[in-house]
Amino acid sequence: MEKTYETVIGLEVHVELATKTKIFCGCSTEFGGEPNTHTCPVCTGMPGSLPVLNKAVLEKAVAVGLATNCNITRKGKFDRKNYFYPDNPQNYQISQLYFPICRDGKVEIDVDGEKKFVRIHEIHMEEDAGKLVHDSFTDTSLVDYNRSGVPLIEIVSEPDMRSADEVIAYLDKLRLIIQYLGASDCKLNEGSMRADVNLSIREAGSEKFGTRTEMKNLNSFKAIARAIENERERQIDIIESGEKVIQETRRWDDEKGYSYAMRSKEDAQDYRYFPDPDLVPIIVDDEFLDTIKRRQPELRDEKRIRYKDEFNIPEYDIDIITNSKKMADIFEETIALGAEPKKVSNWLMVETMRLMKEHDKDADDLSFSAKNLATLIDMVDKKVINGSVAKEVFEKIFTDDIDPEKYVEENGLKTVNDEGALTKTIEEIVAANPKSVEDYKSGKEKAIGFLVGQTMKAMKGKADPGEVNRILKEILSK
Repeated sequence: MEKTYETVIGLEVHVELATKTKIFCGCSTEFGGEPNTHTCPVCTGMPGSLPVLNKAVLEKAVAVGLATNCNITRKGKFDRKNYFYPDNPQNYQISQLYFPICRDGKVEIDVDGEKKFVRIHEIHMEEDAGKLVHDSFTDTSLVDYNRSGVPLIEIVSEPDMRSADEVIAYLDKLRLIIQYLGASDCKLNEGSMRADVNLSIREAGSEKFGTRTEMKNLNSFKAIARAIENERERQIDIIESGEKVIQETRRWDDEKGYSYAMRSKEDAQDYRYFPDPDLVPIIVDDEFLDTIKRRQPELRDEKRIRYKDEFNIPEYDIDIITNSKKMADIFEETIALGAEPKKVSNWLMVETMRLMKEHDKDADDLSFSAKNLATLIDMVDKKVINGSVAKEVFEKIFTDDIDPEKYVEENGLKTVNDEGALTKTIEEIVAANPKSVEDYKSGKEKAIGFLVGQTMKAMKGKADPGEVNRILKEILSK
């Protein structure tokens, strides 16, 4: 009888927090900049320099903990994790082992209608390392410490996931929670959210865990899914051939579609953790905790329920709009300016989605203002412009966030409301197209569409199609 296997997966998710300065010093966290310019004695590990915790890091870590149903550690501290890499200037990393800031949380995921909880073992704060730049031409490696000391939280799950789909659902849930909190932009492709996958397999029905490997270098949801499937098959092949899986850290090469061993997997004792003697204990008192609780925004799950009750738009629209905090903000702000919810939803679901695809943009990169969208919708409602002109104007709003009223005025795009001029043009079109007139009068209703099109062309698109239809039918009925 052929054996069946179950995949067991836990994740370590590193999230770069959106603070202006680093975790233990006042250096900028801004991305880019000349190498080694966002540095000081603290984040380059100079002897005698003393770290001081950035309060904003603690606030954001606690906010994420509350949103993921964690218990908040009221009395904590930092520890030194000792390892020796060229991009780690102190030869240790300041992290939390013994008293992580958050513990015992959970988030609910939904995969094809099946809901389950993924438990969170802990969330701890730590500093990022620097960055090695490898120059193959000179066969040298250079170090940039701009990233050294950038604040991170590491979210460690329990091994509760059983498939790539569950992993992606969990990561997406975390991404949205953290983005809604404003704690990070969570862009995998830019490294502000990074996931390491711990994976093992066991025979179906077994309670005992298999030997796990850790997969690194995963910078997209697609890469994570591919790496999981590949590692699952690799471990099954090893077991079926009578060999044993080795506990190790592996690097995934997404272009080649395989992983290779980097090093044997370290355990906590290999890092020789001990309490950091330079940092004072972290005390989270009632006042601090209450302040963070009051600041917590409405998260996606709550927003979805409210949108259904308050705005009466389709669930499909709600899912798409709330899948990005940026899009949800534009939606709500546009409605607050007086636009009808369904009309706003239509512009976001149709034209915005089309242009995002065309310009290869994510919803989080949208840069147009709710004010300009609300003005455009109002101009269509008041028949200042027609639908086709509105689409043309919206393209300019999407790319350059132009003022639609000014743009329409400057480009002469207002709808022609002179009934006399419109009637004269339609009479000329009717006279020039006797075959279409004859077809219409003999019962071919579609023939009027051609006449409408010719009129709109003659009016350079600046007529109200409804008005054109009305006048045409009046003329043709005579």
